[in-house]
Amino acid sequence: MGGLVPGAGGRTRSGRIGYAAGAFDLFHVGHLNLLRRSAERCDHLVAGVVSDAVLWQTKGILPVIGEDERAAIVGALACVDAVYIERDADRLVTWDDVRFSLFFKGDDWLGTPRAEALQAQLATRGARIEYLPYTLETSSSRLRAALADLETMARAARG
Repeated sequence: MGGLVPGAGGRTRSGRIGYAAGAFDLFHVGHLNLLRRSAERCDHLVAGVVSDAVLWQTKGILPVIGEDERAAIVGALACVDAVYIERDADRLVTWDDVRFSLFFKGDDWLGTPRAEALQAQLATRGARIEYLPYTLETSSSRLRAALADLETMARAARG
């Protein structure tokens, strides 16, 4: 499996292979909840860290924390058995590298056209999406907006 780096979890690669992907930038409790809940539902959890280039390509944002550091943070969690840096936005390329049977997503994706299309793609490989509760209290988007506000206030204070 190309590109997989062992994580702190250490469970052997057997049984149900789960995959939970994210930018994992500005790591917060919502990320932790997703990874912990995912690990509870599979025998081996691979955390996918979306690369800086793919984040720019798909969302038009550059992360605050670079991909190697984000992968190190995520890989240090006891619930993560391996880490994979996503260098291609195509989830079938990811599946070819990781060979997961379960793809974990927040339930904010449930019923969306993107989720339906992804499920149809993954079904061709015998994988399915399992939805987990989305943590509403904290999001990277909110944290990023708060940092931008602080930067604006700092600039204004400097004159």
